[in-house]
Formats: sequence, C-alpha cells, structure tokens
Amino acid sequence: MKRFNMIDEEFICENCHKKVNKLKYSARDHCPYCLYSKHLDIMPGDRQNKCRGMLKPIGIEKFRNTYKIIYRCEKCGTAHKNIIANDDDFDEIIKLSKYNIF
Repeated sequence: MKRFNMIDEEFICENCHKKVNKLKYSARDHCPYCLYSKHLDIMPGDRQNKCRGMLKPIGIEKFRNTYKIIYRCEKCGTAHKNIIANDDDFDEIIKLSKYNIF
C-alpha cells in the first residue's frame, strides 16, 4: 500500500508561470490552469524522484466517482496519474477527454 505524505504548498507553475495556491482539502499536485505537474515523487509526497521533469497532461480516465489526469514525463517518458482537483480549469479537462475512451 502506498504511503501518502500530505504536502499542500503554493508554487509557481513551471509551464504557464502562474502562481498556484494551496488546495486546502488535499495535497496540491498539479497546476489548475494548464494541468501540468512535475515529476517529484516516488511515493506520494516523498519528493524523492531525481527526474524533476515536467509531466505533460495527455488524457483523462474515469476513477471511482471522479477522474484522473494521465501524464507523460517530458524528460524520462514515465506515465503518471493524478486525481483532478475541484478548481481545475474544466475547459482544459474537456480538451484532454478527446484523447480517451471511457
């Protein structure tokens, strides 16, 4: 079972350069504006991954009663997934949905 280290912090998105505020109800793990993330963790919240590449959103998939964003690391090519956040740009989520069959 994965350990989850709760890290909810503000950051400047390295893709769109907007300031991203704390999520407040869970750990912030991607930009709500452009949906990009960063390849930081091996286990959720551990910040132990040395890659540090940008995780490009490439699709979405249904997960329980919500959705996950599917990513591909632009540096190492690893696939990764994050649950969508309440404040994510829904227009960006819709754009991603055209790449997936549910």
